Amino acid sequence: MDVYEAVRAYPDGESTAARFALTAAEYDFSGIVVRNSPAAFDDGPERGEIADEYDIDVVDAVEIGGESRSAASARVKEHREEHTLVVVEGSDALNRFACEEPRVDVLARPMADGDVNHVLARAAKRNGVRFEFDFGRVLRTSGGRRVQALGDLRKLREIVAYYDAPYVVSASPESHLELRAPRELLALGDVIGFDREAVARGLAEWGRLAARNRERLSESFIGPGVRRGRYEEDD
Repeated sequence: MDVYEAVRAYPDGESTAARFALTAAEYDFSGIVVRNSPAAFDDGPERGEIADEYDIDVVDAVEIGGESRSAASARVKEHREEHTLVVVEGSDALNRFACEEPRVDVLARPMADGDVNHVLARAAKRNGVRFEFDFGRVLRTSGGRRVQALGDLRKLREIVAYYDAPYVVSASPESHLELRAPRELLALGDVIGFDREAVARGLAEWGRLAARNRERLSESFIGPGVRRGRYEEDD
């Protein structure tokens, strides 16, 4: 099973996309999703050059957050045909919007600054929006914040399982030093109550989404500035 990690590279994170790719390849990841494209490739090697250099898939993504619902909607529309993956950062303001928007691929960290209930789970399943299980909060916090993170993961896991909602798994690293090998993430899942196979599927889902979207974007392209219809299929 091909597994991926979703990273935040420099300048938003601490490590370059190339450094993430090198470490991820050493850890036997099949690919990385760079959440903050295109900024991550502005001052360094292009995505394709990095992929070739380290023999690892590099997926371009855009993460949208910290905005009103109307502003987020405009940005999703703007970026949908330009990036392989569109991710919305979870919040009280944007959780429902993301779950109801079929052009969104992933709702990231939905419990960090918001909540998820049965209404959102049903909407996410209907529109093919993946909830992100963010293991990073467990790995990089302590005390009460870690307890809260564990509680949030448990609640999200129960809702996702009950409604059979789609999901991805990530440790959301901002530095190559925060990357954890797939076997470590599987072991962590075991400790905090996740099925190992479920964690593996969540890591692999990033790659499956990327492959699906690349095919769709390719099929919709006719010529420069001309596309065949809106990005509206769900899965």
